[in-house]
Amino acid sequence: MRFLKIYYIAFATLALFTISSAVADEVVVAFTDQNFDKVVGQDRDALIEFYAPWCGHCKKLAPEFEKLGSSFKKSESVLIGKVDCDEQKETCNKFGVSGYPTIQWFPKGSLEPKTYEGTHTAEALVDFVNSEGGANVKIAAVPSSVVVLNSDNFDGIVLDKTKDVLVEFYASWCGHCKSLAPIYEKVASAFNKEEDVVIANIDADIHKDIGEKYGVSGFPTLKFFPKGKKAEEEYYGGRDLHELMTFINERRATSQDGRGQLTSKADVVATLDNLVKEFASAGNDEKIAAFAHLQEEVMKLEGPDSRYGRIYLKSAKSFMDKGADYAKNEIQQLDRVLAKSTGAVEVDEFTLKKNILSAFA
Repeated sequence: MRFLKIYYIAFATLALFTISSAVADEVVVAFTDQNFDKVVGQDRDALIEFYAPWCGHCKKLAPEFEKLGSSFKKSESVLIGKVDCDEQKETCNKFGVSGYPTIQWFPKGSLEPKTYEGTHTAEALVDFVNSEGGANVKIAAVPSSVVVLNSDNFDGIVLDKTKDVLVEFYASWCGHCKSLAPIYEKVASAFNKEEDVVIANIDADIHKDIGEKYGVSGFPTLKFFPKGKKAEEEYYGGRDLHELMTFINERRATSQDGRGQLTSKADVVATLDNLVKEFASAGNDEKIAAFAHLQEEVMKLEGPDSRYGRIYLKSAKSFMDKGADYAKNEIQQLDRVLAKSTGAVEVDEFTLKKNILSAFA
């Protein structure tokens, strides 16, 4: 019984830590039916947006709510959150949500909300939260990863043959452009650490000459300018994060998710994967020759592939030294490490190694 009690306390502490980490990492915290009551109505005031992903008014509110969240990110007394009512029906029904967006204020220690009836601007929302929570927070300038283009810098950035560039041609008055803005910002953030990728936009209503040059007739228009010849390709896909990330990953032969982290398909060298399968299935007498063949192919690699090749070789050497269970045991260990890792660089490094080891398993 004592062990079970200790286990329960440890599990509850871990769950609370996980929730607290999410709260600390996001400017607008996404709540679920499982964690809403564990955070909201506890030791902080909270302003919560109840929304639906398909709702046009919710999409227009999104960038304003992000500004609000950024403004109160460092606040220890106020929490800014959101609930997807398409997915979290229990919570939305509990608080009588019947239209979108619905914004409710939950005072500290209470799950009896007050509905916000004001305008949907960051300024008005900040004023409301300050008034209800007794705060004095100013609107924060949200740093952007989107490169702003104009007639002076367009050619120098977009036509740079060493970079892949996605350009959004927009107009400031365009409702669809405003809805796309927070999603486009997430795409830019995901590729922010990649030196050869630029996610940019240009107000083609102001810079009409640029818009006309590239045949822009509606807003928003997205065009991809790949490395090399710079023959642009217009984007006709959906305007959600997944489809935009998929489009860029396919053009770049990369695999990154919406947080900018590597996926299970990332940075695997197909030619080496085939050689590894031969190596792993070879008998003891044939393994040395198979390893030599793998080493020979790795020596031919250039750029990032050469780095990945060295990981393949190191894994193959460990496979020979430690036996056939090496890859499986190492993957299990990496899974445990990944579950605890929070740094983006750490996660990418471990994911990369795991992806390569999978070829040996």
